[in-house]
Amino acid sequence: MFRVFKRFKHHSLALDDITIEVQNGEFIFLTGPSGAGKTTFLKLLFVEEIPTTGHIIVLGRNLSRVKESNLHLLRRQVGVVFQDFRLLKNHTVFQNIDFVLRVYGHPPKIRKKRTWEVLKMVGLEKRLDAFPMELSGGEQQRIAIARALVNNPPLILADEPTGNLDQKREEEIMDIFGRINQNGTTLIVATHNQSIISRMGKRTICLDNGRIIH
Repeated sequence: MFRVFKRFKHHSLALDDITIEVQNGEFIFLTGPSGAGKTTFLKLLFVEEIPTTGHIIVLGRNLSRVKESNLHLLRRQVGVVFQDFRLLKNHTVFQNIDFVLRVYGHPPKIRKKRTWEVLKMVGLEKRLDAFPMELSGGEQQRIAIARALVNNPPLILADEPTGNLDQKREEEIMDIFGRINQNGTTLIVATHNQSIISRMGKRTICLDNGRIIH
């Protein structure tokens, strides 16, 4: 990300002259107060938003040169955990996760095996037939995390992934992220939770008013 600015209509700068490099396989925490620009930062990497000016390279691709028709090829290499979960309400837990693999064309046997693996990772193997509205906010959060992991993407972006979890489950999720990172996956995690940041001991980028302050 080089000299990136992002301005929304009728608003001040959401991101103000951001330049940063994240190495393959790094685990980065993105922190700062509400409105600091963390979510916008992540959305730019996933091309849900585009910068007003500046250049962004993700997984070796300059995003300004990726044709819209090819965005799906980039996005299948990026796992994303959104704050609002974005679950399919008329699909079960299992179907929500399996859906990702089905879209990417994996055969049924592989889909079933991998979906079951990530369900166990996040502790939802006993809830596979439940629908999202039957689950707690924390359980819905874990579905969203499992869905981001299921395709083994080289990059995972997570926006407050433990925001609705108790401390025990929060630690379990971060331990999962830690193990994934050890296998070479790059993670960028936005969080307010300073205890997580202290416990994990990873590189941290702090934003305030759209600028990197340290």
